[in-house]
Amino acid sequence: MPNITINDITYRWPERPVVVVCVDGCDPEYLERGFQDGILPHLAQLKQGGFYEIAHSAMPSFTNPNNVSIVTGLPPSEHGISGNYFLDTQRGVEVMMDDPRLLRAETILAGFASRGARVAAISAKDKLCRLLAAGRVDSRFVCFSAECADLCTHSQHGVEGVLELVERALPDVYSADLSLFVLDAGIRLLERERYDLVYLSLSDYVQHKFAPGSFQSNRFYRQLDERIGELAKLDIVLGIVADHGMSDKSRDDGSPQVVYLQDELQRAFGHDQAKVILPITDPYVVHHGALGGFARVYCGVLPVPTVLDFIRQLPGIDGAWPRDEACQRFSLPADREADLVVLSDPHFAIGKRCGEHDLSALGSYRLRSHGGLSEQRVPFLLSHPLTSTYSARIGHTPLNNYDIFDFAINGTRSNKRKTPAP
Repeated sequence: MPNITINDITYRWPERPVVVVCVDGCDPEYLERGFQDGILPHLAQLKQGGFYEIAHSAMPSFTNPNNVSIVTGLPPSEHGISGNYFLDTQRGVEVMMDDPRLLRAETILAGFASRGARVAAISAKDKLCRLLAAGRVDSRFVCFSAECADLCTHSQHGVEGVLELVERALPDVYSADLSLFVLDAGIRLLERERYDLVYLSLSDYVQHKFAPGSFQSNRFYRQLDERIGELAKLDIVLGIVADHGMSDKSRDDGSPQVVYLQDELQRAFGHDQAKVILPITDPYVVHHGALGGFARVYCGVLPVPTVLDFIRQLPGIDGAWPRDEACQRFSLPADREADLVVLSDPHFAIGKRCGEHDLSALGSYRLRSHGGLSEQRVPFLLSHPLTSTYSARIGHTPLNNYDIFDFAINGTRSNKRKTPAP
């Protein structure tokens, strides 16, 4: 098959199936602790025989922008998805960023599928599924979520009978099992039919609740490692990456450490003079209470420099930048950006008003969240060693999580696909 150019990157046709797993919220410490404790034998084997490095996520370090970056090979400035949630200034309404019409670039998945490849994308949460399915035109492109696996139809998702295929009940969206279901479904699809590209995007339920090395996180990562071992047996090129890391954002006594930015602005400038948008906001508030490390501020009639100076001096704030500087620094789409971008310190989160965030769902758990610079570090692992050309890029150009398909397809020294036995 001829090479394919998608978003100015030329991809060779995969000689064997390429499978990319996005382990949502996987701070590198989860793997490093697992390697040290000897609980990740299959991942350790891949690391030893392939390639492992620390990469950076796109900003903000949230789920939607980074998953879209991974499947397009582009930063948000080019694909247009800059959060889970944004303010549509033309209509004056706050909307979820899950509509594929907001996407400004072709996905690698759709690009290959349109040229005859067999493609599958499975997400843990349904909120991401619509974006991953952008450009899907027929059943050669399978796309569904674990959350709604019981509702799959051949016409809409390219597959049906998923629960029977996986031989498991529908998982609870607030469980580690949601991610394991994604992996199991991917394995079953690959066992049933050979795909050219597969993307498996997990949930960060475990990472939001449990720190690296804890009993609960170790149990999940052992189960993850078992599935990675099953995938590695399937004669594939396997890439493993994360959409973002995770940081503890609680005090020593366990209470959340939060800068309630809308409250602070109201005290300083009056009611409704400036508007705070939190792009971490999504339907799954049990995970994080809509508290993250990245905020957007619309200043209204207030002078932007005045508001900027005020925010920069607040305890718990890592930095704040006006729109143009933020877009240049963090590769964000300017027409979807606020007057100001605000990032919290690593161990603080940013909220709106104290009374607007229901933290009761956290229970006795510490607040762990993401969105800022401190959650940009992510693992980048490939099952096969790099070619000399791609090895030469390491250390000379930044390595981003959204390079994973390029490296897996173009940059690995993998043998040609084995001919099936007669």
